[in-house]
Amino acid sequence: MHGLSPSLEAAIRLGCLFGVLAAMVAWEQLAPRRPWSLPKPMRWTSNLGLMALNTVVARLAIPLSAVGLAAIGTERGWGLLNLVAWPDWLEFLLGVSLLDFAIYIQHVLFHAVPAFWRLHRVHHADLDFDVTTGGRFHTLEILLSAGIKLAVILALGPSAWAVLTFEVLLNATSMFNHSNVRMPGWLDRVLRWVVVTPDMHRVHHSVIRNETNSNYGFNLPWWDRLLGTYRPQPQEGHEQMTIGLEEPREERVCDRLLGMLWLPFRQES
Repeated sequence: MHGLSPSLEAAIRLGCLFGVLAAMVAWEQLAPRRPWSLPKPMRWTSNLGLMALNTVVARLAIPLSAVGLAAIGTERGWGLLNLVAWPDWLEFLLGVSLLDFAIYIQHVLFHAVPAFWRLHRVHHADLDFDVTTGGRFHTLEILLSAGIKLAVILALGPSAWAVLTFEVLLNATSMFNHSNVRMPGWLDRVLRWVVVTPDMHRVHHSVIRNETNSNYGFNLPWWDRLLGTYRPQPQEGHEQMTIGLEEPREERVCDRLLGMLWLPFRQES
């Protein structure tokens, strides 16, 4: 697998996951951006429990990893990037950037298509916004996203290392930009030119519809700026803005594991 064994892939992914998670939890405790509106223990248990469930289900349902498929595709010359003999560094950058653009487009579609939105609402129904929100997605959305990602990899033909880098960056930046952390305004303004920051992505979790339908990027911030979906700040300000959906807002529905799993099938009022 071009020097990338399954054990090395797992070590890199898990090391980055737990390292970034621990760093963001510590930062949230030392310098929170907003006061939490709900007690953490039950909400964190539900969010982290959903993440664990998704990991197990995805591994059982889709045994071939994205990195494994990329390695097979490279060996067999599948995908657009394998049609041209790019320099290795350029092919790597193109692979990571195009995968990130695909995730941006997928995110827009998950808001625009009603059936997809019913699944994606689980992510937006969180009544608070912190590092655990970054991994809170309905199990069916995780499976659908995995299928889309595999199809994109087949079409593009990125290298295994590009796919691994993209997946590590996506997981790390998702935890970073969903974190309830405070940073100096000047630093946020500089960083949001190269990465989606917490203040930038928090706008996307506003209860106000035109703010929810903005700032779709998870990793690279350029797609929102280029395609007109960028909104710099929430109209109510970060401390006063309301996080979540207009409906539902019951804690047992929004922030309990069984409620989250049932939410896409719940009759809308």
